[in-house]
Amino acid sequence: MKLIGIVGGLSWEATALYYRLLNEAAARTLGEHHNARSVILSVDFAEALALANAGDWDGLAVLLIDAARRLCAAGAEIVLLGANTAHIVAEQVTAAIDVPLLHIADVAGEAAQAQGVRHVGLIGTRFTLESPIYADRLRARFGLTVSTPDAAGRDELQRIIIDELTVGRVEPRSRASCAEIMRQLHGAGAEAIAVACTELPLLLRPEDSPVPLLDTTALHAEAALRLALAG
Repeated sequence: MKLIGIVGGLSWEATALYYRLLNEAAARTLGEHHNARSVILSVDFAEALALANAGDWDGLAVLLIDAARRLCAAGAEIVLLGANTAHIVAEQVTAAIDVPLLHIADVAGEAAQAQGVRHVGLIGTRFTLESPIYADRLRARFGLTVSTPDAAGRDELQRIIIDELTVGRVEPRSRASCAEIMRQLHGAGAEAIAVACTELPLLLRPEDSPVPLLDTTALHAEAALRLALAG
């Protein structure tokens, strides 16, 4: 099994979820006492969040490139950025390392295609939703129509993710808010919802959405294990 390197700390709640999902996938695939071979390097979320809030994407790229290179130096043969928002600078990180970086939007696009979905609703941080990079990749590589929440919905998702989920708070009222945002996306034509935030799976359940959920965190972890086992 190839060694999977995870750039973590974006937030630590999401990193813990990645670790659990990777090892659950290994146990399902190989047997219950098997783990995924992995190494995690956690950055300081407060530093990464400050750079994102300032729109300093070059600064975020520098931070994540340093983390990815350290993972490669530790022997990582595959690298994951453990956050959807971090993929705004995925191309810079990919260019700076010599091992594959598994892009989270690609696994979401592949899952949508496999389910026959042509129109996805996208939920996540304001950074992810207002950056063209993630949605443009889904459109260009997978031919998907992508809808995002309105400004009020983006603000509400940002509040829920940053103020609550990244610090371990799971609030029923926030689950209800997300459910309403997903209903609006469904009303705009979405046939599935891409949960493009690695913390939102801590809050959302399948029954909260009127259409299937594409849990990008779980999809990313499962795809990483398949890639690690390939060959």
